[in-house]
Amino acid sequence: MSILKGKTWRFGNDVDTDLIIPARYLNTSDPKELAAHCMEDADPTFASKVKPGEIIVAGKNFGCGSSREHAPIAIKAAGVSCVIAASFARIFYRNSINIGLPILESPEASKAIAEGHEVEVDLNTGIITNLTTNEKYQAAAFPSFMQQLINAGGLIEYVKTKLKA
Repeated sequence: MSILKGKTWRFGNDVDTDLIIPARYLNTSDPKELAAHCMEDADPTFASKVKPGEIIVAGKNFGCGSSREHAPIAIKAAGVSCVIAASFARIFYRNSINIGLPILESPEASKAIAEGHEVEVDLNTGIITNLTTNEKYQAAAFPSFMQQLINAGGLIEYVKTKLKA
C-alpha cells in the first residue's frame, strides 16, 4: 500500500468536519452510513460518484472544526485512498492516522493539482506525482511507525497485531 494512484476530487480551504460529515448524520458510527453522506454539503454528488482509490486534494486547514472521528472514517469508508492538502487541522490529522487514512501536507501539490487529474502518491518517500501534468511534489514521508499504523489499517488493528505477536 505504499503506492497509491487515483483520480482527484478538489475542495477548497477550511473544509471543516461538518462539511466532511454533516452533524445530522452523527447518530450512527456505521462507516457505510457515514460514507453515504461524505462531503454531502460540499458536493452533493461526491458520495455517489467517488470510486475506491480516488484522492481528495484540498487547500489549507482541512478537517478543522470539531474533533469528531466520524470525519476521517467517512472519507476512508467512501473509498478515498488518501487526502492531500496544504495543511490539516491537528486533531483531524491524528484521527486520520489512527484509523489508517494517509494524509499528506503539500502546499505546492494542493495548489497545482486540479479536479480529475490522475495522481500517484508514494507514501514511503512522500513524492506526489501528477500523472496528468508530469509534475512532482514533495510531502513529508511518514515515519516508519506511522507507516506501520497505516498499513495495519489504523491504531486498533496495529495493536491487535502486536498483541498477537
